[in-house]
Amino acid sequence: MTSQRLAIGVDLGGTNARAAVVDASSGEIVASHKATLSERTPESVVSIIAEAVHQAAGSARLALPSVASVGVGVAAQCLGRTGVVLNAPNLGWRNVAFGELLAGKLGRPVRIANDLSAAAWGEHSFGAARGIEDAVLVFVGSGVGSGFILGGRLHSGASGVAAEFGHIKVRPQRPGTPPRRCGCGEMNCLEAYTSGMNVAARVREELQAGARTMVSELAGGDLARVSASLVDEAYRAGDAYARELWEEVAELLGVAIANLVTILNPARLILGGGVLLGASTLAALVREQMDAKISRSAVGALSVERAWLGDDAGVIGAALLDG
Repeated sequence: MTSQRLAIGVDLGGTNARAAVVDASSGEIVASHKATLSERTPESVVSIIAEAVHQAAGSARLALPSVASVGVGVAAQCLGRTGVVLNAPNLGWRNVAFGELLAGKLGRPVRIANDLSAAAWGEHSFGAARGIEDAVLVFVGSGVGSGFILGGRLHSGASGVAAEFGHIKVRPQRPGTPPRRCGCGEMNCLEAYTSGMNVAARVREELQAGARTMVSELAGGDLARVSASLVDEAYRAGDAYARELWEEVAELLGVAIANLVTILNPARLILGGGVLLGASTLAALVREQMDAKISRSAVGALSVERAWLGDDAGVIGAALLDG
């Protein structure tokens, strides 16, 4: 295997960074290294990623200068190809010249992109969207996001922040309906109501305010253990609170995904993320809402798939961003 076929992808989350050497011709992960973010300052994260990259390259017996490309997918709003991270809530970053910092540390150019755009490119290259010219990927996990493949190309928009699906606004502010603040700093984002992290936070708040639900029992009375999967379990057991919450969350997600499909008219919709793949009852409810709300004119060409590449989609797609 020649080094010209090998590229390095990095998946940067809020707690870990994973670097992988990827065979660009097959999508095979040749070697990888995962590191915990002990600190989250840009300089510290750059050092941690650089070490992970060198570790992965070393495991593959690969000299970094000979690698075809290096790309990073980060859970953030990224300013096109500039490498600037506009907003990374989990890292606490605003307007950070991340690409420039990392390129300086590695001594070579680095491509920076939103993590779900990278995952969408990975699925297009070797996963559930392979051979599909128009595809939309939607992930619902700790956060909510999407990636667009339009005309066979990754669509980033005029300033690089297209596909920020989790930050569309879904709740009007009116008396009696308190707004919820999203991690991005804005109010009433889809993510604020439907992500695993925010669902758990809401349930904890409402339990502390006196809500009665078996979610508390399933968590053993420990609020820190509250999760979307426990709400899903409570729903299946007939818990009234869980049923009301899941119907609300499913409607918000289902209608939003249906509108996305109606607008973009993809041939393939790829669904993934820990909440959609791990909370089966919610996923079924979302699908019911989505199927009922998609424009009939957009349904004929559409097929729906679960993500194929799992946690590897991000590193594979990041490695191939310039491919």
